[in-house]
Amino acid sequence: MKKSPLILITNDDGYQAPGLRALIEMAKPHGRVVVVAPEKAHSGMGHAVTLENPVRLRKIEESEGYAEYVCSGTPVDCVKIAINNLLSEKPALIISGINHGANSSVNIIYSGTMAAAVEGALAGINAIGFSLLDFSYKADFEPSKPYIEKIIRRILNRSDMDSFCLNVNIPAIPAHEIKGIKVCRQSKGHWIEEFNEREDPHNRKYY
Repeated sequence: MKKSPLILITNDDGYQAPGLRALIEMAKPHGRVVVVAPEKAHSGMGHAVTLENPVRLRKIEESEGYAEYVCSGTPVDCVKIAINNLLSEKPALIISGINHGANSSVNIIYSGTMAAAVEGALAGINAIGFSLLDFSYKADFEPSKPYIEKIIRRILNRSDMDSFCLNVNIPAIPAHEIKGIKVCRQSKGHWIEEFNEREDPHNRKYY
């Protein structure tokens, strides 16, 4: 009997983030799931990897068709160690998220969520980074479910595509207000930087 596809899941908000928990449940019906997620949040870490400290991997759950690990490293570390040391077969798909907040325009340069997905594509594996445009810890991920599952199914059913990385941003609006899926170019943009200058008790400036 043919095995169901292997899906590797990670994120940059940490293994306890509601977005990751929601993504796991959305992915489970579509294949065998292995989660390797950071022990703590790594938002804004970009494509950082751990060089000077040991990277530790701890299994926290295992059941039929499912395993979950916590990694002490960055999102990219999670993908690297999963592919090279943990998994006995190449994943059919790597998905990262669901990120709390947008990853549009130049955000993808800084995003740990998207760095993990890009790392998958660099390894020759189709990868998707999902983001919901809501920074709240209590964000409602339910309206995004049909679209995330549709995209996962579509990619898993396409065997004629070279490795690629998709960046999917979902608006934080009720399900009936979402009009569909649109493919578009990554836009240009820039941050308006604001640094708050302060002094510590020793009269030294910090920002």
